[in-house]
Amino acid sequence: MIEGLPRREREVFEALCRLGQASNSDVRAALSDPLSDSAVRTLLARLEAKDLVTRTAGEGGVVYAPAPRPETIATGALRRTVDTFFAGNAVSAATALLGMGQKLKPEDLAALQRLIDDAKEGQ
Repeated sequence: MIEGLPRREREVFEALCRLGQASNSDVRAALSDPLSDSAVRTLLARLEAKDLVTRTAGEGGVVYAPAPRPETIATGALRRTVDTFFAGNAVSAATALLGMGQKLKPEDLAALQRLIDDAKEGQ
């Protein structure tokens, strides 16, 4: 969905996905390499024309949000990452994620264990 976007449009769209919903200035502030206000508005308008962004009137002005659900976008991006960098092997990708050094909370470990148990039952 987003892989075909030009680099700057993709950056603005990804920033908006991280924020959930935001004003033009919020999106601009979330960019690692900020653009002018008018450039961000232009990119958001292009994304809206492509049905990737919605625009509504909020109390403080215009509020933008990703049109597709961020979870759907994240799933597609993760699938492409697994295919590209792990030869389609989800176990290798999961192992790499777990090896990144982040200490897991007990509830996260329990959730992972439930997923593993469910996968075993499904076979």
